[in-house]
Amino acid sequence: MADETERFVRAAITAEMRLLDPDVRASPALDSELLDPKFTEIGASGRHWDAASILTVTSTGSVVPESPVVVSEMAGVVLTPGVVHLTYFADNSGRRAWRSSLWHLTETGWRMYFHQGTLAS
Repeated sequence: MADETERFVRAAITAEMRLLDPDVRASPALDSELLDPKFTEIGASGRHWDAASILTVTSTGSVVPESPVVVSEMAGVVLTPGVVHLTYFADNSGRRAWRSSLWHLTETGWRMYFHQGTLAS
């Protein structure tokens, strides 16, 4: 069971890091592979997002590949088989936030179901 738990956490972390990759973030097609159709987010700005609004933003070219997100303190816990909660600290060109994501395993792979960011001082 411990091996499965570690495997699930590693898979969710890999998916999270892929979603944070500027090339993936700038591609609606690649984003849609990682976001659940029922995805919701409460952004660090306080704005509420869903999968469609995220894909609209990524299609506008507003993600700048030259400003990668720097991640630290990544940790994960399996809530139930196939559901992982990740937490981490992210710095995006000086915009610092604590992040929390829920990932679940689907027939097509790991998908982010929920995400929240809280600005850090």
